[in-house]
Amino acid sequence: MAAASIMFQGTGSDVGKSLVVAGLCRLLHRKGLRVSPFKAQNMSNNAAVTPDGGEIGRAQWLQALAAGITPSVDMNPILLKPQSDRTSQVIVHGKVHATMGAVEYQATRLQYLPKVLESYHALTAQSDIVLVEGAGSPAEINLRENDIANMGFARAANCPVIMIGDIERGGVIASIVGTHTVLADEDKAMIRGFFINKFRGDPRLFYNGAKAIESFTQWPYLGLVPYHPELSKLPQEDSMALAKIKNSTQSGIHIVVLVCPHIANYDDIDPLANEANVKLTWCRAGDVIPADADLVILAGSKSTIADLAFIREQGWDIDLMAHYRRGGRVLGICGGYQMLGKIVSDPYGVEGPAQEVRGLGLLNIATVFTKEKTVTPWQGTVGGNTINGYEIHMGMSVGEDCKRPMLSGTKGNEGAISPDGLVCGSYVHGLFANDGFRHQFLSVWGQSASSYAYNAHMQHVLDGWADVLENALAVDQLIAIAKPVAP
Repeated sequence: MAAASIMFQGTGSDVGKSLVVAGLCRLLHRKGLRVSPFKAQNMSNNAAVTPDGGEIGRAQWLQALAAGITPSVDMNPILLKPQSDRTSQVIVHGKVHATMGAVEYQATRLQYLPKVLESYHALTAQSDIVLVEGAGSPAEINLRENDIANMGFARAANCPVIMIGDIERGGVIASIVGTHTVLADEDKAMIRGFFINKFRGDPRLFYNGAKAIESFTQWPYLGLVPYHPELSKLPQEDSMALAKIKNSTQSGIHIVVLVCPHIANYDDIDPLANEANVKLTWCRAGDVIPADADLVILAGSKSTIADLAFIREQGWDIDLMAHYRRGGRVLGICGGYQMLGKIVSDPYGVEGPAQEVRGLGLLNIATVFTKEKTVTPWQGTVGGNTINGYEIHMGMSVGEDCKRPMLSGTKGNEGAISPDGLVCGSYVHGLFANDGFRHQFLSVWGQSASSYAYNAHMQHVLDGWADVLENALAVDQLIAIAKPVAP
């Protein structure tokens, strides 16, 4: 029996497409269906590593987890990782393909459609249903030419589309009706229904609104999804989601995370944010690193040299030295680890013009960017705790402090620790998702091991979210709309 597919597009970015698909993956998986997620083109610096060493968007990794299957590069065949306002690294089938300016990519992206369809059909061959996620909004008709992420894909694959509107940002009726208005007739015909996401209050208040949208668009209304605060505990992908994250007000170990313009894989921090006895502060442009911080984290970066310059522009380098002299601890992850060293060298112009810059000098290491990108799962131990993580980085770091490695892996030692033990760094992402490591790390401040289990809690949140969607949406109608994929 041929697999069916259905696509979820939105009236804009951050309307909840990724999490809706994740929730539906879990819901349909529980119903006994073999379900696969798919996103033709993603743009995100929050990436994940597949077991075979490919790179995909973090959202597709979460969706695969929800579907109970192993992540693969076919779930996200094209990944764009922004390096500046105008350039992105183009990842094709999990591997670096090129670095392109936005205009160049827009003009040439149709050449990637065969790769996209190849991955799509690989998934349909092993699934009962494929849930496809769009990117941004199809209403951006200035980008419609050569599109492979929204209506360009939907029409190429003959995949029916459901439109999602976000009521939280206001103007949801206008956003859906406006999308209908600007779309070409051929694109408009691909849309088979709509629903509203992130609703707060009495659903009866939106009855007339739903009827108005139906009248304007002739699209069937499929439901009203309530705002679900637990979703904040799942890994986020969109940079817009980071802007909404608020500092915690609880007492406990005060951990400060520096938010640089090219911050990447900031979901590394999620397990700490969910600990009951951790006070987490996101230090943003214009802020001063709090004097009472116990730990400052420099997270991953898609552009280490640019973010290092940003840290100096903010005066955070001075704050960091003051924090360190007070006995405060510092942790660098991936790009943040590179920044903590004495030198960052880019002889091949990986991040821009070839150059060598001075690091923050808190670790006695030097980093040299290489032409090849390291993308690999990572396994190892720390203090008897098994660690599972992954590496995604350009460059290698060596130096005296590497003789005191932070981690011991199956393929050798990794990371570095300063002689006084106050500063450490590692290329490995996902460390704090390992409960044993996280509890051991926090024990430095007298924090006893908590009962919080990160991965188990993610599964619990996904199940709860699936329950919400099952109650809010016409799920049987959605499944009926899904169209069998032509062989």
